[in-house]
Amino acid sequence: MNRSKGDSRLYIIGAGFAGQMIADDIKRKKIFGHVAAFLDDDENLIGKQIDGVPVLGPIDNMASLLRCSRDDTAIIAIPAAPVERIKKIYETLTLNGFGNIKILPAISQIVDGTAHLVQAREFNILDILGRTPVTIPLSKSLAYLRGKRVLITGAGGSIGSELARQLLSGGCERLYLFGHGENSIYQIDRELRLLQAEGVGEKATIVPIIGELKNREYMDYIIKKTRCDVIFHCAAYKHVPMMEENPVAAIENNVFGTKNILDAALENKVQRFVLISTDKAVMPVSVYGCSKMICEKLVLDAALKASAKTSFMFVRFGNVLGSRGSILPLFIEQLKNGGPLTVTTPSMERYFMTIPEACSLVLQTGGVGENGHSYLLDMGEPVKILTLAEQIIRFSGLEPYKDIDIKIIGARKGERDYEPLWLPEEKPSFTKYKKILELTNTNTITMPLEVFLQKLSPICIYDESKKDYFRNQEKLIEILDEAIPQFKNRGTK
Repeated sequence: MNRSKGDSRLYIIGAGFAGQMIADDIKRKKIFGHVAAFLDDDENLIGKQIDGVPVLGPIDNMASLLRCSRDDTAIIAIPAAPVERIKKIYETLTLNGFGNIKILPAISQIVDGTAHLVQAREFNILDILGRTPVTIPLSKSLAYLRGKRVLITGAGGSIGSELARQLLSGGCERLYLFGHGENSIYQIDRELRLLQAEGVGEKATIVPIIGELKNREYMDYIIKKTRCDVIFHCAAYKHVPMMEENPVAAIENNVFGTKNILDAALENKVQRFVLISTDKAVMPVSVYGCSKMICEKLVLDAALKASAKTSFMFVRFGNVLGSRGSILPLFIEQLKNGGPLTVTTPSMERYFMTIPEACSLVLQTGGVGENGHSYLLDMGEPVKILTLAEQIIRFSGLEPYKDIDIKIIGARKGERDYEPLWLPEEKPSFTKYKKILELTNTNTITMPLEVFLQKLSPICIYDESKKDYFRNQEKLIEILDEAIPQFKNRGTK
């Protein structure tokens, strides 16, 4: 017989501060069932009780003795545990019949010894892929944002929304969520308000804003009206094959949208501006990559024009696991449909980082970065996409090529097997901050930036005197070939 939700048993994996706070939360709310036990490996805690709840362990030994049902829930509350340990705990729980497994986010989001049940989410493959995220004390690294007005563009996207979640703990006066997608901005706005209602973070005023980067006058109005101090510019069209089919849209939105907000930031004396960039900007072979390379140059150009005590910079990194439109959600959807999983080439590989880790490092860089400097996140070692597909199938309890097939479909236009993170002449060097590297600024465009933009402008913005240029894809590619030698020599690789 199924128990009601209020009577269901919950087992908290980890009896440390996070686990204890989750237990307190459950006890106080009285609607999520009751905590039957903590499971922990700490010999100093095993056999004791914490607020009347027994501590059992070691975890690997005790799980098989619990006689749990499919209605019972396990909450993994060890936010500092390495990926390998989380994977082992997950395997132990699934082998012993737990049907509901949740996990607290990484330590970077558990700030100042506070953890809340609302932060626990369903366990997924992202929690056991990649490396163990670096631990960053957010309360310290976000000190520069206390009392500030912070605007995030693309706030409904994967990176923008995670920045917003972490910024709840930054002590901002106001948090502006800017985006052109009504539904995605609605979702993150609603989520942040729920987190605040449950006691997560501080009481920043959250303000959703719907608008278009491409509207120059509107962007100037918004930056002036909000009086924002700091901008994290995440918004971009970024799906490579889609942008190869719509190259003018990529340049219009990414390049001229970025120029619009940079000009507005300069005009209104924004204190800090952080551009989110990508490895695809390095020796670009796609229009999207070209657009992000130009954005990097725009930021460095703005830094030269910036007034004293302001900082304009970019942060470049590779793929993030689970971002919207990326390979992982596609694999999961293909798996749900019974396969096959599609991989472009057996040799294709990418650098990966979790979204929370990337965002924590971006926020830290925003505070310690200097005007006109360029930064790169240390992505570790690249992972073959084929290996990733095999791991996802095994995570689901199935066997690759036996239960679920993997099909090689060939690289699409604008894709390449390997994405370099930097040019040799950029000479990345270590900073005193773990996982943050600094790049040497280089000029990779063969014409002055202002001339380049003048050539691109009539293709994206209607000009009666050059009306034949408007939305002309062939002319656009011709200009990109002229200005960016790497793009011209992209070949088919």
